[in-house]
Amino acid sequence: MLIRPAVPDDHSRVFAYRSDVSVGHWIARWTTDPEEHREQFSAPERLGRTLVYELGGRVVGDLMLAQSDAWSQVEVAAGAAGAEVELGWTIDPAYAGRGLATEAVRELMAACFDDLGVHRVTAHCFAENRASWRLMERVGMRRESEGRRDALHRSRGWLDSYGYAILAEEWRAR
Repeated sequence: MLIRPAVPDDHSRVFAYRSDVSVGHWIARWTTDPEEHREQFSAPERLGRTLVYELGGRVVGDLMLAQSDAWSQVEVAAGAAGAEVELGWTIDPAYAGRGLATEAVRELMAACFDDLGVHRVTAHCFAENRASWRLMERVGMRRESEGRRDALHRSRGWLDSYGYAILAEEWRAR
């Protein structure tokens, strides 16, 4: 498996699986319009935090990495700069169930802790998205929060959510 930064030319392959209704049901941003997807995907802010993972030269999924400052008191804010990363992921349903997304997320988490030197990695999902929260648990994250009807779903209204995280020292000790 190869994980690399996304480029605008990845749009059509990513759109092919992200426009699938089964994928769109859980992701934060969904469209079935290829031009709208191309514009969103190619926007510098989004493209800059998107990676794709390939198997045999074919894009089979994408990853989101959003680095931010951790919460801190003002006088120690410099120590919290860039200390936290939120991850997200999507996989082409044709490749689901093979452990590929788990492998990709593990590799990305290793890069977050080893290369970026972050203190904490987080991820969130709708509580009913069992595949997502099970992946979080497989990679060593722990459930830190259970929100009650705190996440607005585009077709189902307010749903419960889960928040997961892992600290650098927990990652190294596993």
